[in-house]
Amino acid sequence: MPGPGAKFFAAVKKALGGLPFIAQDLGLITPDVSALRDQFGLPGTRVLQFGFDRHSDNPHLPDNYISNTVVYTGTHDNPPTREWYEEMPASQRNFLWRHLNRPEGRSIDAAPALIELAWSSAAALAIVPLQDVLSLGAEARMNVPGRVEGNWRWRCTEDMLTPTAFQWLHDLTKTSNRASFEFNTLPERQGERP
Repeated sequence: MPGPGAKFFAAVKKALGGLPFIAQDLGLITPDVSALRDQFGLPGTRVLQFGFDRHSDNPHLPDNYISNTVVYTGTHDNPPTREWYEEMPASQRNFLWRHLNRPEGRSIDAAPALIELAWSSAAALAIVPLQDVLSLGAEARMNVPGRVEGNWRWRCTEDMLTPTAFQWLHDLTKTSNRASFEFNTLPERQGERP
């Protein structure tokens, strides 16, 4: 259904002085939607899991990103990257590892590889679900679009939040120059130092 379009975004910009939005330009996007996004300089959304269909012009392939983009390994509607990798055809797996210039890895290697790819991309912002940081599989799926039952049941437990996972992410964030400030501490379990 058509919305208020440019009038809405102009009013918000006038009221806020900026537009703190990310355009979720996923699915069937018409040229008028892209034009509106670009008119107001809103960052578009890219999902790495959508990028490896072996088409070089795929907008979700990191080679095609512009800086005014937000990249995700996957969203709440996608399987965790480990599950995604386990279910993908062999030809797509081969394309993924060739794109990464790495020998073919195991399913447990897929999430860290996509996180590294997101962090090294031209996208201004990189976001990763906790399930991918922890390299979890199908047991940690958040949502299956169109399925009424069984969604939004996964929970993160305290014992899943090990310092090792966050140290790796901290180091990657520093080496990829994605940190504009220094982290003073890492997440800790009660009574435990990283």
